[in-house]
Amino acid sequence: MKKPSSKIREEIAKLQEQLKHAETREAERIGRIALRAGLGEIEIEEADLQAAFEELAKRFRGGKPGAIGRKGASDSSTGGGQSEALASSTASSSAGEA
Repeated sequence: MKKPSSKIREEIAKLQEQLKHAETREAERIGRIALRAGLGEIEIEEADLQAAFEELAKRFRGGKPGAIGRKGASDSSTGGGQSEALASSTASSSAGEA
């Protein structure tokens, strides 16, 4: 029971459209988070920013030995500091806009 090539092409087109929508959703989500963290206001080369994001992704994937975020105790202490930094940068940028 082989599928005709036209059916396979239709399935590929549908999957490509689904992929495009999923990538758009992911990009919007990450973009919103980056803006709340204040990255929109930083003058940085795109290549440098991409390298920083790659390091961050590696860290959360567990690519670095001893990476923060893999152990329970250091997880909460690091996460809290990041939340506090995010809150303060969000508060200061909101105050500057008002």
